[in-house]
Amino acid sequence: MSMDYQKLLEPMPRSSDISALEDPVSTSFSLSVLVPVYNERYLAEPSLRRVLALKDDIIHRMEVIVVDDRSTDGSWEILQRIAAEDERVVLLRHERNLGKGAALRTALERATGDISIVHDADLEYNPADIPSLLRPFATEAADAVFGSRYLSSHYRRALMFRHTWLNKALTFVANVFTDLNLSDIETCYKAIRTPLFQSIPLRSDDFRFEIEIAFKLAKRRARIFEAPISYLARSYQEGKKIGHKDSLRALTAILRFWLIDDLYKDDEYGSHILASLEKVRRFNLWMGRTLAPYVGDRVLEVGAGIGTLTNQFIPREFYLASDINPSYLSYLRAYSVGKPYLRVRHIDAGVPGDFAGLDGKFDTVLMINVLEHVPDEQVALDNIRSSLAAGGRAVILVPQHPALYGTLDHALDHRERYTRKSLQEGLERAGFRVEKVFDFNRFSVPGWWFNGKVLRRRTFSRVQLKVLQMTMPMLRRLDRILPWGGLSLIAVAVKD
Repeated sequence: MSMDYQKLLEPMPRSSDISALEDPVSTSFSLSVLVPVYNERYLAEPSLRRVLALKDDIIHRMEVIVVDDRSTDGSWEILQRIAAEDERVVLLRHERNLGKGAALRTALERATGDISIVHDADLEYNPADIPSLLRPFATEAADAVFGSRYLSSHYRRALMFRHTWLNKALTFVANVFTDLNLSDIETCYKAIRTPLFQSIPLRSDDFRFEIEIAFKLAKRRARIFEAPISYLARSYQEGKKIGHKDSLRALTAILRFWLIDDLYKDDEYGSHILASLEKVRRFNLWMGRTLAPYVGDRVLEVGAGIGTLTNQFIPREFYLASDINPSYLSYLRAYSVGKPYLRVRHIDAGVPGDFAGLDGKFDTVLMINVLEHVPDEQVALDNIRSSLAAGGRAVILVPQHPALYGTLDHALDHRERYTRKSLQEGLERAGFRVEKVFDFNRFSVPGWWFNGKVLRRRTFSRVQLKVLQMTMPMLRRLDRILPWGGLSLIAVAVKD
C-alpha cells in the first residue's frame, strides 16, 4: 500500500457535530447510570452510595439518573436527601407507577454520557463490576455489553434453582430467535452506547424491556459482548419483585419483538424507512451485482448507511465508507474493526471541507440515493470529482420520474426526482464525461406510485417488503421486459 493510503488509514479529522464515541479507540468514557426505583426504602440508599463511590480510570465523568416510579414506602424522601447531597444525582419522579421500562425511558431522555448502564436499586448487582463492563467499549469497539450472572466469576450466591432455570430457558429461546449466543438475557446490567440506546424506540413499560432491548440491538446488528458479574440474588421474602408471570410475559415479548421491526425513532435522516429497505436482502444483492462491474480498487462510498453495499464490495485495496447519520457512522466504525482496508469518515456530500485530504485518491466514488438529498447538487458533484484520480469513475444512483414525487419522497427528504436529461446535464456541468446512463428497478414503479401518490403513505408496508423479498428472483427476470423506465437511474461518469 502506498504512503498516501497509509495516511488515510490513520484517524481523520471529523466534523464538530460527530461525537467522540464514534472513535472506537476511546480509553475512557463519561457514564450515565440509569436507576429505576420502586419501593426500595431500605436498599436504595446503600445501593446508590456504592454507585457514587465508584472510581476507575475508565470513567472520566459520571451522572446517576434516578427515577422514582411513584414509590409509596418513603423511598422518595430518601432519594431527595441523596440528590441534595451529591450534584451528580439527577432525580426524577413519575406521577403514577408505570414500571421499570417506563422509568428507564424517562431516565434515558436525560442521559448525556457516552455510555448508559442500567442499575437496579436492590443491591443484587455490585457497582464494582461496572468498569469491567466498560472495557470492551475501549478494546473491542463494543456497542453494548451485558453483564452475565452465569459466566465465570469470583463467586455467586446459590439460590432459587427454578428461577435460574427459567432465566436460562428464556435465554435459550431468545437466542434461537435472535441468532445470538447470550448466556443471560434477563440480566439487569446492560451497558449501551448512549446515542444508540436513545435512537431505539422502547415500548415496554415493565420487565419486558430486557427482551425488547436485546432483540432490537440484535436486529440493529450491534456488536454485543458479555462480561462476568457477581450476583447476590435476594429471595421473594426479601422483596424480589419479578415472578413466574413475568416469565410468561417474556415469552410473549420474544414472539412480539421477533415479528415486529421497530428499530429506529423518527429522525431527520429517515432512518426507520431506510432500515426497512435494508431488510430486503435479495433486492440489495441485485443492486450490488448491477453496480459491481463499475467498482474499482480504491473506493469512496458516500452515504454508506449500515454497509448494505459496503459488505458486498470489500475487501478492496482501500475503501472509505461515509455517512452523515450518527447511528450509521457508529455502526460502520464498529463494523470496520479488524478490516485494515476499511475506513469510516463523516462526509456530507454538500460540504467541501468534508473532502479535505481526499484529492485524487480514488478510482471510484459511489453515491447511491444521495444526490437527491443534497441542497446544491453542483457542489456535491464538484466534491466527488475532486476526490477522483484522472480516469476515475463516479457511479451515481438517483430516483427517476418527477411525476412520481409523493409522500414517500417527502418523508425521505428527496429534493427532486430526476430525468435522464437532467442527470446527464448536471454531470457534464461538473466536468464529467458521461459514459452511460441506464434504468434500474422498473418493477417497483407501480408500487411507488400507489403508495406515495394514491395511499399517500410515508413508510413502506412490511407485507409489501416481505412479498418483494420472496418474489425477487422472478421480478429480476421480469424487469428486463417492462416497457417503462426504472424507478431509479444509474449514471457512470468519468473524470478525464
